[in-house]
Amino acid sequence: MAKTRVPTAAHDDPLTGLAAKASAVARRAKDLRADLRAAREMAQQAHVREALTRSELTLALTEALTARAAAEAVTRAQAAQRYLETAKPRGLRPYGRLDRAIDRLLLRLGRWGQTQVIARAGVWRNDNSLSIAAYVRRGADASAQPATLFDQAWYLEAHPDVAASGQSPLAHYLVRGAVSRDRPHPLIHQNYYESRNRSRLNASGVTPLEHFLREGAALGRNPHPAFDIAHYVSQGPQLAAGEDPATHYVRTGWRDGLSPHPLFDPAWYRLQMPRHEADVPPLIHYLTRGWRQGLRPHPLFDPTWYLEQNDDVREGGFEPLSHFIMTGAAEGRNPSPWFDVRHYVAARGAALDPMANPLVDYLQGGAWAVGEAKPGFPSAAYLAASPELARKGMTPLEHWARKAASKT
Repeated sequence: MAKTRVPTAAHDDPLTGLAAKASAVARRAKDLRADLRAAREMAQQAHVREALTRSELTLALTEALTARAAAEAVTRAQAAQRYLETAKPRGLRPYGRLDRAIDRLLLRLGRWGQTQVIARAGVWRNDNSLSIAAYVRRGADASAQPATLFDQAWYLEAHPDVAASGQSPLAHYLVRGAVSRDRPHPLIHQNYYESRNRSRLNASGVTPLEHFLREGAALGRNPHPAFDIAHYVSQGPQLAAGEDPATHYVRTGWRDGLSPHPLFDPAWYRLQMPRHEADVPPLIHYLTRGWRQGLRPHPLFDPTWYLEQNDDVREGGFEPLSHFIMTGAAEGRNPSPWFDVRHYVAARGAALDPMANPLVDYLQGGAWAVGEAKPGFPSAAYLAASPELARKGMTPLEHWARKAASKT
């Protein structure tokens, strides 16, 4: 009969073998856990290094953007200075009671008299008497555009009595319209211009149009809150000489995509314009009808929203962008839901020029000087997530507003 074999060594014991295997597995698991901890620590360190690198890069990018904004500010100031040194005021004629009486008489003497009224005012480009006479012969023709900052069709639409009289609209404005405080062109804002040139207007007695063309433009006096001469001439050295900037814009500047004001982006606005109105200067379109249609002059300015938030502006029939530039910003009114004026002013503190428009300041470099231009909107974090802003020359809030608009 066979005998049962009895284990003679430890390795022959199954329990001992299992224990050895379990011990080996335990050691291996321990080693794996150690490796996992080391890997986690390495990954965490890598994340920390990456975060530090991104922070350093964002800080360096912010500093570069700040320096670029400062350089651009110097360039703008130099361009404005060159313009003021080049543009020479032509002087104003004294225009008293006797002169007004003479012009009223001339206005009644038909075409010859009306030609003399315009020539005496000195508002015609190059003072060409033959072209003045040719213009006067066309009477109240809406398509006859005089060689000056005068919108014939717009004036006739506002004054049907002039159209019925057959008089030259420009001559009518110079003699009668200005006395009634009528506006010769959408780019001449009567109240705004008078408030800033009152002493000279009162002393000379001339119309705002004559003052602007003969003296005001050369002195850098803006004709309208939405037309900034210093901003306009900074866009090209050729704009520092020749005709006044507002006339240049109406005649050719808008076709070149020039911006009339830091808060008016012509490319952005033209995307909203109806195609059949594409031959109208963007700012003129906005001032005459675009704002009523809710077209936005800049990604960070929403005229419809502004009117909804400000009952007094809406009920007064004020054009919103001009209101914001003239008084709204100083009163702490926000231009859109994307920009908080009071928060930004507080964030900028003493670094903000008291005379500066907060939104303009933000767009021209202030964006890189504050941590949050809008509550809950950290500029550095947004820049880190969207570094292409530096290439596009765009501020974080503007980039955000553009993206929001593209989704609607």
